[in-house]
Amino acid sequence: GRDVLCSGGMPLPPGTKLLSVCKGAPNFILDYCTAQLGEDGSPKPMSDEDKQHVLDVVDKYSERALRVLAIAVRTFDRMPFDMSNEDLTTDQKFEACRTNLKLLGLVASIDPDRDGVPESVLAARGAGIRVVMITGDYLKTAIAIAHNVNILQAQDNEALAAVDCARLRPGGEYLSHADMDLLTSSVRVFARAKPEDKLEIVKSLQRQGAVTAMTGDGVNDAPALNQANIGVAMGIQGTEVAKGASDMILTDDNFCSIVAAVEKGRTIYAGIQKFVAFIMSVHIAEVMQIFFCIVTGIPVMRTPLQILFLILVTDLPPSIALGMEPGEKHILTERPRPKDEPVVLNWMWFSMVLNGAILSVVIIIVYIIALANYCDGNVFQADIDQLEGFQPKLMNARTVAFISLVWSENIRSYTSRSFNKHIWNDVLGNVHMQKAIILAQLCLYVAVLVPFFSTDILQLRGIDIGFGGWILALVGPFGCLVLCELSKMITAFQMEKHQQQLAKKHQAEDKRLEEAALKHRRDAGVDDLKKPSMPQTNNAPQGVSMVPAANKAQDAPLAAKSRPKGIALCSCFGVPAHVTYGRSTATAH
Repeated sequence: GRDVLCSGGMPLPPGTKLLSVCKGAPNFILDYCTAQLGEDGSPKPMSDEDKQHVLDVVDKYSERALRVLAIAVRTFDRMPFDMSNEDLTTDQKFEACRTNLKLLGLVASIDPDRDGVPESVLAARGAGIRVVMITGDYLKTAIAIAHNVNILQAQDNEALAAVDCARLRPGGEYLSHADMDLLTSSVRVFARAKPEDKLEIVKSLQRQGAVTAMTGDGVNDAPALNQANIGVAMGIQGTEVAKGASDMILTDDNFCSIVAAVEKGRTIYAGIQKFVAFIMSVHIAEVMQIFFCIVTGIPVMRTPLQILFLILVTDLPPSIALGMEPGEKHILTERPRPKDEPVVLNWMWFSMVLNGAILSVVIIIVYIIALANYCDGNVFQADIDQLEGFQPKLMNARTVAFISLVWSENIRSYTSRSFNKHIWNDVLGNVHMQKAIILAQLCLYVAVLVPFFSTDILQLRGIDIGFGGWILALVGPFGCLVLCELSKMITAFQMEKHQQQLAKKHQAEDKRLEEAALKHRRDAGVDDLKKPSMPQTNNAPQGVSMVPAANKAQDAPLAAKSRPKGIALCSCFGVPAHVTYGRSTATAH
């Protein structure tokens, strides 16, 4: 019995019993509109010029990163389809409800960028990670959002870096693998994406040798999440289906957490490298020292039990602390590692052998001086065996070398905190290292000073070596500190060369892909100097019902990749946008 929808609202024709409300992307909704409501609420026919005017308004809003929806209605005196016909599909019912619509108006909403997202995207780009946004938004909206969060930057050519996903499937069929790979190699923003587009994009990135990660929260994201090397589901907004298809769940739905996770992963990996480099260098030094003693005929520097004590008690705590080393500030600026790169690189092997040799040389010098001092000027085994009561004298020399080695290895653990930075840079930055060194020192003094345990079990005489023996032991750590720090100049040079080689490979690959993409566009007749227009597709509106629709639009995850064979990461930047950007000022869908 109403003659208007609400007070001051749209007038209703006589006999109106049902109202169909359709909302969705303006370019799709306008295809079904034959009339529009004027400012006074009266309907009037809608011409092509009127539709173009509406699209111009949409463009202006979209360029300001606003998401725009069109709302259209139609009144009925009865259902537009036969309710008793069970053979009718849902699509057929929707088709009947969305014909001859009247455009009611446009709704624009904006999601403010979540704090830290633009900075995190820049950090990702600096880390050699290419961030790609796949969104269901209108192309110009997607471009504006991408600029806001630094996915697109001022120097990027929008014609090359942002496309409508209709370009992936001209005529309804997806491009060939070669053409698809050329297109995805240079694009950073995919707009108006369908669920199946996400899967094809991920496959294309993987064919190019990328390690890809995809985030999503909806049921339709599951195939792409499962296909990606790392599927990341949203923990707050994500569906159980998306979580089940993923490899990990992001508990706060925040892109910044993903970049932080990449940084943490690199920190852990660097810690493993430092652990391996330290433990291998000290073990190489052990072998060198024993080998030198055997070859030259001087008494073996330490007993098997002493070696076991060094490995398990004094070496292990500092090496574990190195594995817990905080990340270096520049770690995100390093190039991604190739998938087939070993943990220990060639320059690391050189560094381990060099530092092991340094440690061996200084300890051997200390040991030879100690032998000469305590064994009446003799250093060779045959001469020492002729001395009366030589065993305590040999124990004294071994004790000095043992103390000097523990001190030197403790110094070596501090120099191992960075391959190229000097020890005085944030020397106390790893609290675990301080605890490990204190533990190692306590074990050392127990080993050389506690009666019976030191003299009878470990055969060490820390009390009997005298003040001069302790002073002599200091030569080892001092020499180790100076020489290991000097060796870092060589290591730093080798590291820089390695990073330059990676950068050259990446730049050459980027240039090849960019040239291939430009050639592909020219062959296809695309003008690279112009922004691509919004192609029309046959997609249906996002929701139709006999009451205002509340169907959720297709989710729009963001994927990323590095090349070649780098690390990819991703986040959600589409609808619903608050998954990534936080608090929405309006709900668009």
